[in-house]
Amino acid sequence: MSKGNLYKGFEVELFTGSMNSHIGVSSTIEKKFSNFVKEPDKRNVEYITTPEKDYKFLYEKLITPRKDLRKWLRNKGLTIIPSSTLCFKHNTQFQRSEINNAYHQFIEKNYGTSIATSSVHINIGIDDLDKLFAAIRLIRSEAALYLSISASSPFLNNKITENHSQRWIQFPKTPSKVPFFVNHNSYIDWIEENIANKNMQNIRHFWSSIRPNGPERPLILDRLELRICDFVHDINLLLAITAMLELRILDLFENINTLDPLTASIFPIDELAEICDQNEMNAAKDSLNAELLHWQDGKKVICREWIQKLLSDLSSTAEKFNMKHLLKPIYTVLEEGNQSMQWINQYEQGLSIEHIMKVSIEDMIKSEDENV
Repeated sequence: MSKGNLYKGFEVELFTGSMNSHIGVSSTIEKKFSNFVKEPDKRNVEYITTPEKDYKFLYEKLITPRKDLRKWLRNKGLTIIPSSTLCFKHNTQFQRSEINNAYHQFIEKNYGTSIATSSVHINIGIDDLDKLFAAIRLIRSEAALYLSISASSPFLNNKITENHSQRWIQFPKTPSKVPFFVNHNSYIDWIEENIANKNMQNIRHFWSSIRPNGPERPLILDRLELRICDFVHDINLLLAITAMLELRILDLFENINTLDPLTASIFPIDELAEICDQNEMNAAKDSLNAELLHWQDGKKVICREWIQKLLSDLSSTAEKFNMKHLLKPIYTVLEEGNQSMQWINQYEQGLSIEHIMKVSIEDMIKSEDENV
């Protein structure tokens, strides 16, 4: 399968705590595990996988750190909480993981706990800069679809919200307006301008649904980073989302003229950026049921139907790369609803948020124990 495939890696953020509270131990985790790092709020911790092409290796890279962490947490009476927001009743004060970190201080002062969310960032290796920016344009135009499949944050502070991805509603997108980059130089100029005028504190302070990534940003880039997805505890579903993303990019490379929004959309790129931002908000609110505007022709389309059409369009590419089986979990989500929709349904049936999360934590543990 790996021949012709792209490299893929993940940055996975997790919440730690008990069965009914968020408890931050990220500093201790960082000291104990070399592949985990602190987030600004200590209730968050992150691990990063090394890039692989083969999905079998990706599964192991994703599951092993989580199992190792859980074993350590279990000895302390703690666990991993699969919500992408602080779902339990909690102290709304920011809980700094590193008191002397000036960047963390800036984040606390300007954003508070709106930044305290968990997610998964999917990185796809693309070392051709023209192809990279074409892929960023296309995937940004369809980012709402990936959010809708992954949505897992309907709860906040032991209350139900009106959103399927409360995380993406509250997350402080920075800078607030991001253009469609026509090439590498336009990206460099925009980054330098926003750092100079203090819209961004540094190169890391670019928080959008998608961005270029690489060893020396903004000059040296080698991958696309999709940042919009909520935390996905089902690793087979996460790999399905990744497979859909990879197939869409491979499809783009074969059909640049008809799939690059720069040439294939009826909208000027400034207007397209606004449409995509609104699509993301609609998807954060209603996920698979959201009404979106298609980037190509501006027609209204229900998110679930758009995903079904995209999967159909990708079918031949999936067969070519022997990846069709990887997409099966997405079809299940389309039929049964994403994690948020299932949790909301359980809540409306009278279950408490604590009970819903307890069952989800137990399901997460069971799936990890089955992987031996």
